[in-house]
Amino acid sequence: MNLVIVESPAKAKTIEGYLGKDYRVLASYGHIRDLPKSKLGINTDNMDPEYIIPVKSRKQLTALKKEAAAAEKIILATDEDREGEAIAWHLVQAINDKNKNSKINFQRITFHEITKEAIIKAVENPRSINQNLVDAQQARRVLDRLVGYNLSPLLWKKIRRGLSAGRVQSVALRLIVEREQKIKKFKSEEFWEIIAQLSKVTGQGIKDKFQVKLLKFQNKNLKILNKKNTDKILDYLKNQKFTVSDIARSEKKRHPSPPFTTSTLQQEAARKLGFSAKKTMTLAQKLYEGQKIPGEGSVGLITYMRTDSLNVSKQAIEEARTIIKNNYGKEYLPESPKFYKSKKGAQEAHEAIRPTRFSRKPDDLNQFLEKDLLKLYKLIWKRAIASQMNPEILDTLRVDIKAGDYLLRANGKQVKFEGFSRVYLEGTKEKQNLLNKEVVLPDMKVGEECNLLKIIPEQKFTQPPTRYSEASLVKVLEENGIGRPSTYAPTISTIKNRGYVVVEKRFLIPQEIGFIVNDMLIENFPEVVDVEFTAKMESELDEVANGKTNWKKPVFEFWGPFSKSITKGEEKIKKLDLTEKTDEKCEKCGKDMVIKHGRFGKFLACSGFPECKNAKPIVNKTGQKCPECKKGDVIIKKTKRNRSFWGCSRYPDCKWASWEPPKTDS
Repeated sequence: MNLVIVESPAKAKTIEGYLGKDYRVLASYGHIRDLPKSKLGINTDNMDPEYIIPVKSRKQLTALKKEAAAAEKIILATDEDREGEAIAWHLVQAINDKNKNSKINFQRITFHEITKEAIIKAVENPRSINQNLVDAQQARRVLDRLVGYNLSPLLWKKIRRGLSAGRVQSVALRLIVEREQKIKKFKSEEFWEIIAQLSKVTGQGIKDKFQVKLLKFQNKNLKILNKKNTDKILDYLKNQKFTVSDIARSEKKRHPSPPFTTSTLQQEAARKLGFSAKKTMTLAQKLYEGQKIPGEGSVGLITYMRTDSLNVSKQAIEEARTIIKNNYGKEYLPESPKFYKSKKGAQEAHEAIRPTRFSRKPDDLNQFLEKDLLKLYKLIWKRAIASQMNPEILDTLRVDIKAGDYLLRANGKQVKFEGFSRVYLEGTKEKQNLLNKEVVLPDMKVGEECNLLKIIPEQKFTQPPTRYSEASLVKVLEENGIGRPSTYAPTISTIKNRGYVVVEKRFLIPQEIGFIVNDMLIENFPEVVDVEFTAKMESELDEVANGKTNWKKPVFEFWGPFSKSITKGEEKIKKLDLTEKTDEKCEKCGKDMVIKHGRFGKFLACSGFPECKNAKPIVNKTGQKCPECKKGDVIIKKTKRNRSFWGCSRYPDCKWASWEPPKTDS
């Protein structure tokens, strides 16, 4: 009997169905060894980690050891990334325990997808554990522990309990806070745009209307800053002839986006489906590990979902091309396959996220997958298919109109061939509608005069930068080399769970405690929240993974100055008093009630704590009466996830509540 060990029971069940009676497949349930929770667990003199078997893993390890003792060989089939490699290494250490001379035959296998062909091929081609990948994960784990277990207690002592800091999460928080600060400092500026509605000159009245936008004055780009200047231009234009000065026709191609990586999947699932990064990864994990399909059993539906590679196997490309030809027509199929270049530092041995079988169309899985799983599968299938299709072809037309010293321009476009856009377009529905909108201009000739029908001045104002959504935050983290595919979702979850940010209408809004923590970290631990420093650290971890440097080198280089900053911070940073006095008295003991900061924002608590533990939420009145009972006040409340909503102060007698504030009478 051969023992195969994977991380999850769902994965184990799927793989056991492929390998047959000579193989027993068990799950480790993630890491079987880890650093202790009760202490740092790292000898900072030599950076050796002190691994233990957590209580929750002991029963499973006993079962694995028992099976291992009777097995001919043990096949370690954990995930193909650094984390998976480390789990495999820890399994060897834990199963061998103190028996250094153990004769147990360990083999390591990896695969991009959980399909019968991929699993059997992997079993036939085992390898040894890649110690470089293990060391890279070990370095990351040690660095994160050094930061978290030294900074978090300091935050507890100087600000309040329950806070945390980390290499990636603190940089992410800084990005969000600094964006909010830019928004608050932003001063909107007035500007104007002028649109002219024209028509061709004909003897049969007005026909072929079209619009042109004012662009230049005396061949220089024009910026109109106020109404006074706008009115002058309007008076001038009303007395001018509008003549076609230039016409440019061209054919434009728009190429498809590459197949998904972890970050682009999270971004697109947020934009198109409204999924959080965490939800996207949870669903993707289920699609990867296996779903029950009648006639096939439990099958993995997508390739491994933690990847930064754009590679796709030749076999998968050929299958996609067959689907394109048979379902959309040969005109949609390029003469040769499309290949995409991954970003620098990507793990090229991996594949992009794609369906394991393109022949499993989303519509074929309608009745077998729950709604959100199907939505994500459809997104992945369409993106991967579209990435191998011909480009969309547009006929574009640019018409320049002269009116005295001014130049106005109209841009027209028509879809000549829809190409990949028949299947998939990146972005929101609004963006897709904008891209797909055809603007048809009448046939015109240079020198032709046009009728002026009307001029439309539009007052506008410059807009502040937008807040980060989960999608845009993931994008900027990846662009700056902060974190890796496996870290984006847990990073965002952490800063939400700590109360540093709340999500409103999909945007991440920093809270007061987020500003306080960020300010303290910038002032006292600038290297921890420095984008370039953190990105450099990620590059050094990549060097470890590639076998170019010892894993302890970047750890020691970080720890020296960081430990000195911690010591200095203990003495220098003053404890912040976050309580604020109020005029309200405690109804239980009569002492003053004070405002305190908790995980879910501010609340009222008795100043006599801990003798008196009275606490209650702060009531934020809006000055409006409840639209339903007409008696209670409309107050702003918070959900457990810190999302704001409006409700009646007479709850539970009146249960009126709304995600939107009630409309006021005009």
